[in-house]
Amino acid sequence: MYTRTRMVALGAAAVLALAACSSGDGGEDEPEEVDPSAFAEGSTMAALADAGAITIGTKFDQPLFGLKPPSGDPEGFDVEIGKIIAAELGIPEDGIEWVETVSANREPYIEGGQVDIVVATYTINDERKEVISFAGPYYNAGQALMVMSDNEDIMGPDDLAGKNVCSVEGSTPAANIAENYPDAELSLFGAYTDCLEPLRNGQVDVVTTDNVILAGYVSESDEEFKVVGEPFTEEPYGIGLAREDTDFRMWINDVLEEIFEDGRWLEAWNETAGTVLPEPEVPTIDRYEIE
Repeated sequence: MYTRTRMVALGAAAVLALAACSSGDGGEDEPEEVDPSAFAEGSTMAALADAGAITIGTKFDQPLFGLKPPSGDPEGFDVEIGKIIAAELGIPEDGIEWVETVSANREPYIEGGQVDIVVATYTINDERKEVISFAGPYYNAGQALMVMSDNEDIMGPDDLAGKNVCSVEGSTPAANIAENYPDAELSLFGAYTDCLEPLRNGQVDVVTTDNVILAGYVSESDEEFKVVGEPFTEEPYGIGLAREDTDFRMWINDVLEEIFEDGRWLEAWNETAGTVLPEPEVPTIDRYEIE
């Protein structure tokens, strides 16, 4: 079943890729119409293409990757990746319902069907693979530390003993601090933006999450914050979806490899996170098997 689905999906993706490339404006044009019968009967791709709608979970508080500004339309690299996936199903931007998924509710929202996919600085790890599955990675980040610009006490994770470290419930950075830096005092909030004011007023000494998320806060802080040291973990970002939906996962992997090759991935990067961060290396897709 997978082979047939993949072959059909690759054909559909190839046609759409040509259409998307022809727009030349970052994929903002309406996507080409997709015949749902191009996908395997009963597949998630066929259902979404037939509905002309998709629900995508993302962060609303992370500059460069997923940020919901006052205008109400989410923006960032994760958002652009979500738009590309939707376009490959023939779904226009106004057919996307964006749902805020904070770190703690991403797996529950996928399991409960509140979202079709999650694109939200979502690190692929074995624990999460027990309840959902991941396409990708589409980007590789790393955990880092952010402090006030005048802080000279913290230069890396070895300086965290006795310091109050702010992170987010359900996040891999928080789990890493708890497991590997037990002498640090961990303060957990619902979203990373909840850490910013405590950092300003001295309630916490340092904020930790992925380097690219922190870079977004630094870029908007008017030199109030700084990132110190080098990333000290590897955080491959994947697209979360239902655990047993292997056909959908492999189809998204096909789409990702297509946009790595045709330039849409880099174009999306350059228009968002790439305005602040250096050009990344193209990731290698992990087509793992579910045990």
